[in-house]
Formats: sequence, C-alpha cells, structure tokens
Amino acid sequence: MFKKLLASVGVGAAKVDTQLEKDSFIPGEEVTGKVVIKGGDVDQSIDAIHLFLMTEAIREVDDRKVKEKVSLEKYLITQDLVIAAREIKEIPFTVHLPFHVPASVGRLPIWFETGLDIPMALDPQDRDPIKVAPHPYLETILECIESIGFSVKKVEMEYSKHHGYVQEFEFQPSGEFRSYLDELEAVFFLYEDRIDTFLEVDRRARGLGGLFAEALEMDESKVKLSYSKSELENKNSVAEQLRATIQRYSQ
Repeated sequence: MFKKLLASVGVGAAKVDTQLEKDSFIPGEEVTGKVVIKGGDVDQSIDAIHLFLMTEAIREVDDRKVKEKVSLEKYLITQDLVIAAREIKEIPFTVHLPFHVPASVGRLPIWFETGLDIPMALDPQDRDPIKVAPHPYLETILECIESIGFSVKKVEMEYSKHHGYVQEFEFQPSGEFRSYLDELEAVFFLYEDRIDTFLEVDRRARGLGGLFAEALEMDESKVKLSYSKSELENKNSVAEQLRATIQRYSQ
C-alpha cells in the first residue's frame, strides 16, 4: 500500500522513454520509433500513452510578449494496458509529421513529448528534441525571395487570431527595394500539392502623407500567392512573380 502511495506521487513509479529512429525530418514525413515503458515498484494501470508534437510560440498578453509551450499535434500510441512491477514493455509506432510543423530556424525548439496517463498518479513524461528542415516547397520560395534582394532578419512562431500559431519570416530589403520598404513579412501554409504564401509589404514613409499613413498603420499591404508543385520547378518564374507583386505593392 505504501509503495502504491509513493508511486502516485512519482516515487518508484513507471517511467517512459521514447526512442526515435532518427531526429531530423521534413514536414509531411513519417516518424517511426518505439515507446519503452519501465515498470516501477508496483503494478500500474495505464489508460493511454500519447505523443505530443511541441514547440514554443510568442503571444501578446497585456501589451507584453510572453513565450509559451504549444502543442501542434497529439497522437494516441496505445491505451488500456497494465505495466507490472519491474516489467519492460516496448510499443512500436509510426506517426505522420504534419505539413504545418515549423522549420527549425534560429533557436526555435521542436520536440516530441510522451506522456503516460496513469489513474490517480503523476503523469510520467519524456521529451525528445528533433530538427525539422524547411520543406522543399518552402526552401524554393525562400531562395526566390532572397534572390530578388531580401535577407532573413528574424523568424518567430507567433499567435494568430485566425490561424492559431504561425511561423512568421521577417525580411530586410536591399537593392531596388531598400528605398521603398521598411520590411517584408511572410507566412507560409504548406500542403501536399502546393504552398500558399501570405506577404505583408511594409512601405517606408515618404513625405507628410507617408508619415500620416504610417501613424495610422495604413502603410502595409497584404497579398496572397499560391504555387503548385509544378510551378515551383521554375524558380525564375516564381522569383519574377514575387518581384512584380512586391513592386506593385511597394509604390
């Protein structure tokens, strides 16, 4: 009885360890591995084992920015099992990495968190960091934006009222756009057959009218562009369309 009481507060309780076959992925890829459960000092019932895809994002709270943990996806690995004292169970799994997972850019952490749902006890958890490379669609768009005179200034996961959490890219203009733009912001939505690109063109204030527009936050234009898999194969065409669109909204 005393051992059960200790296990309920985490002393001598079951432990979980998720082991991934690899730790580097691209969005849309399958993730395979196994969950290893090691029994503690007493038998314990487990209602469910879940795998959570996690990251961190910035949200504005009372006019200040706070960083919070965000669950991007939740996977049920198994449910309704008993782990005996000192027993070791291995549960293999395959899950699908969603297309909306952000890229590991800068210091953005992305990880899998595994939890055992044990009745009347603490939930033992395990954390496994991963790296997510930009999807080839996104990589193409980023290369095209840089080729027309922009460089990445900042990348952050941020809360969006309409889309939940999004990864926002902020670009510094150079060359022909330096005189017209303060910055270019972009958010990307990835799908199996295409990528949607939302641009926010922040025009530089010029003259009295420009200052008034900036003060009233009217100096920004938003535009959506969508590219299919086949269209992305022609990088020159994509770059020229991006250039023409940004030019049109920078005047």
